[in-house]
Amino acid sequence: MTEAGEPSAEEKPGLREYALVTAALTAFVAALVVSVNRGSGQSVAGKALIAPMLGMFALTALVWLLMVLARNGAILRGMASVRYYADYRSSPPQEWIERPARTFNNLMQVPTLFYVVCVLGVVTGATDAAQVGLAWFYVGARVVHSIVYIGWNYVPARFGCWFASCVVLGTMWWRFAGMSGGM
Repeated sequence: MTEAGEPSAEEKPGLREYALVTAALTAFVAALVVSVNRGSGQSVAGKALIAPMLGMFALTALVWLLMVLARNGAILRGMASVRYYADYRSSPPQEWIERPARTFNNLMQVPTLFYVVCVLGVVTGATDAAQVGLAWFYVGARVVHSIVYIGWNYVPARFGCWFASCVVLGTMWWRFAGMSGGM
């Protein structure tokens, strides 16, 4: 950061980074469109949405375990203070120690809407092969997002994964509303 609080040139993503994220998102949206068109209307049991929900839960559980290990390991090795975890202000640990916790926190936010639309699909039977494919796309995007966030926290890539998962989730809700007669 500069004295004025502005990010330095090294901290600002450049045109190249945004071009790469845009290209990846474009490819992702193309794959999404193909997936929806292939599976649209193909009947599947609503219970088929349970497997992606279990996958999402497994990701959340894994990130939780990493958070517990990172925080407690840092305390045991003297890299973090227990006092920080009492007030979240005193003696903050290095940023990488808290990445799993931030990722876990993130998995408690938007993904709740994923669980809701999947449960509604199971309960009402308003689902098809495309909806199940979208659910797996969502889980995959969240897995990549978690790897990027915990691994090296590269913001343009992290944003791209997050944005892609939100597009998929919005598509799932749009399709659910149409299939259930809500629109």
